[in-house]
Amino acid sequence: MLTSFFSKSKPINLSVIILLLCIFYIGANFINWTEGFDWLEFLERLGVLLLLILSLLVLNFIAKKNELTKRSAYKTLLFALFCISFSNLLKNESAIISNLCVLFAMRRIISLRSHKFIQKKIFDATFWISIATLYHFWSALFFLVVFFAILNFASNFKNWLIPFVAFGSVVSLTICFHLIFNDQFYTFSDWFEASNFDFSKYGDLKLLIPLSVILGLLIWTLFQYFSSIQKASINRRPVLSMIFFTLLVAAAVALFAPTKNGSELIFFFVPLSIISSNYFDSKKDKILKEIILVTLIVMPFLVAFFV
Repeated sequence: MLTSFFSKSKPINLSVIILLLCIFYIGANFINWTEGFDWLEFLERLGVLLLLILSLLVLNFIAKKNELTKRSAYKTLLFALFCISFSNLLKNESAIISNLCVLFAMRRIISLRSHKFIQKKIFDATFWISIATLYHFWSALFFLVVFFAILNFASNFKNWLIPFVAFGSVVSLTICFHLIFNDQFYTFSDWFEASNFDFSKYGDLKLLIPLSVILGLLIWTLFQYFSSIQKASINRRPVLSMIFFTLLVAAAVALFAPTKNGSELIFFFVPLSIISSNYFDSKKDKILKEIILVTLIVMPFLVAFFV
């Protein structure tokens, strides 16, 4: 049974998931390559694939180290399945890079629970999110997660000022970079991306089918997650609550994103993978979990070959 295979986190599980991710990424980026072979473009796309795999590994590391889920392969499997269900996401290098930076930030944010090196971790987290905004402007909303973490783990007046210092550092470095290499000043208009509230593209079956399945999974697993928060220890409860808050922020990022082709959902997939993994890690509804998992695995193949 699939649930039995992915219920443990072993190298073979991770290898299968990475292989699946690579197959769909290659299919989205290289199969219809009609403009002729270009080594520079090939290396660029290969680099983005490695960054996507790194995102998978960072997510796995964060969940394991902070005990956000049990030691299963569900969170990495779900993240990979969500990503490969949207071909436009696999082609959007800016969204992939920005999401990886947000993951690096989340690693530092969640580690604030240890109450060690607090100021350094706040600076690092804000620094990574600031870099993420250079690739996807609306990822700036994840600054809210930093302040949420400060409120829960390090509510000291000085700590509230650190994010502004970190953001100012990235702004200064970006301006200097553009002055040196492009001989022009980096302005707000270069950084800002106007929102697009045209959701008509979501009516396309290639987007509608996976989006409907994923939202259905979210609604179903949220009840289990809320129950887990209530039953969690006092030390663990703020971290689980922060994952839910991150989910809300990620939904806002997707809402305000300038593109509506599925790639904007990548930020949403990280917290959703953790939340859904908690459901699959539970011991109840074994047959239903098997059906859901089979549906999720079949979904990207259905979208890619039959829609």
